[in-house]
Amino acid sequence: MSVVILGGNECMQRQYSDVCRKYGCKAKVFCKPCADMKGRIGTPDLLIVFTHTISHKMLQCALTGVSDGTKVIRTHTSSMKSLQDILKEHVA
Repeated sequence: MSVVILGGNECMQRQYSDVCRKYGCKAKVFCKPCADMKGRIGTPDLLIVFTHTISHKMLQCALTGVSDGTKVIRTHTSSMKSLQDILKEHVA
């Protein structure tokens, strides 16, 4: 399963990837906007948005490039516990 995480704390970027790997997921983490974000996101199975730490412009850019088959999960907190709970619920 492929997971894309938008927002979150920049210093925890590696930890987000490690937690996803423990659940058997390939993860891409974007804490800040980057060039060609639509192309770099691709077509993930799960898109996790940490709404407290993401700009509106970055969110709009990302959501326009996401396919219909992608499940979008929004959460206010960007903690490890929140990410673990989401992965427990949505990763089979």
